[in-house]
Amino acid sequence: MSVIAEENVRGIGGSVFKEISADNDEDNQPTEIESLCMNCYQNGMTRILLTKIPFFKEVIISSFTCPNCSWSNTEIQSAGRIQDQGIAYTLKVKSKQDMNREVVKADSATTRIPELDFEIPPYTQKGSLSTIEGLIDRAVAGLEQDQQLRNATAPEVAVKIDEFIDELKKLKEGVFTLVIDDPSGNSFVENPFAPQKDEALSVSHYKRTPQQDAQLGIKAEDEEEKPSNDIDCMRNEVLTFNTNCPECNAPASTNMKLVQIPHFKEVIIMATNCDDCGHRTNEVKSGGATEELGTKITLHLTDVSDMSRDLLKSETCSILIPELEFELGMAAVGGKFTTLEGLLKDIKDLIVSKNPFTCGDSSTSDRTEKLKLFGEKIDKIMAGEMDVHVVLDDPAGNSYLQNVYAPDPDPEMTTEKYTRTFEQNEDLGLNDMKTEGYQE
Repeated sequence: MSVIAEENVRGIGGSVFKEISADNDEDNQPTEIESLCMNCYQNGMTRILLTKIPFFKEVIISSFTCPNCSWSNTEIQSAGRIQDQGIAYTLKVKSKQDMNREVVKADSATTRIPELDFEIPPYTQKGSLSTIEGLIDRAVAGLEQDQQLRNATAPEVAVKIDEFIDELKKLKEGVFTLVIDDPSGNSFVENPFAPQKDEALSVSHYKRTPQQDAQLGIKAEDEEEKPSNDIDCMRNEVLTFNTNCPECNAPASTNMKLVQIPHFKEVIIMATNCDDCGHRTNEVKSGGATEELGTKITLHLTDVSDMSRDLLKSETCSILIPELEFELGMAAVGGKFTTLEGLLKDIKDLIVSKNPFTCGDSSTSDRTEKLKLFGEKIDKIMAGEMDVHVVLDDPAGNSYLQNVYAPDPDPEMTTEKYTRTFEQNEDLGLNDMKTEGYQE
């Protein structure tokens, strides 16, 4: 039995997860294992490849083929970390182009089609890298699998399943809604219009329930919450806790501290530093309550010096640049305490550099050129060569942009308070929150 050293897994030495390459590299060949075919019960061949998709994450790809009955099967599993929040994609499928959207579906994801009252529960299918049409074909194949047995034992049930299979096949030519809900946060639905907003696709992040944490193996169901430390003591010390690096997954430490921002409010700053790969990240979370009114801050960029303005973006804040027809939803880049230039660099990295569909077989020349042009426009904004407006829209009212003319008003910046809509309160979890008479 061979033992893989920790430094090889973490990437200190030769990493087990090799980046995808077209070169005929002996170290990047799949491992072949003779295994039993579950269709004809003869021996077939399983190929396993541990690889790293550029700008995405480490994955384990497995493929089985049987030379006796020609049965085949492919699976994909995430080898990376479970994300901090769950994610839910809701897509309105209207055309053949929508059916060709690429989808990364983790085995912990739930797939739903509300129009047919159809649901694929989590852990009933292995993770896959496919298209929306491929998801439907896979569901049809799963329903057809035992139809011969049903026709012999329960013909009435078999007829109803045949009718439902026909309804699933008709979806390829019709309009329907697809929902993918993944508590692990490792599923993905392609946006072919990136970096512009996809009107047919909505993405929401949410906090997992204790039951979902238990299903993912993060926390036992009977584990009790530990009592929190005194808030006054936390203000005067830096708290440190162990975590894993989001880039190389090596053990790292995260520092957390409460900080009072002048003329604003108290926030929690979290910083992670990895000694193995040198990756650094920081995140800011609001330390106070949700404000009664939402806040919309609009800044007209007139000079390159605007890039040095301090900026606090909460997790609930959306970013808009109307001149570029660009909108970035809440939680896309997380909470940050940075400058305006730093925020624009993060946007460019997220949309252009770290976009998983700009390289390999998933990329197209039109999409790559479109994203390259978007990156050049961001560079011009940071250089002060474009006249644009940057809008921070935070329904929770916990975002902040520095006023360099304080205490006088800033002639290039407007701050608007507004009443949240029902949908915004629903996203923040406020509609079901009861603060009075909750003992009843």
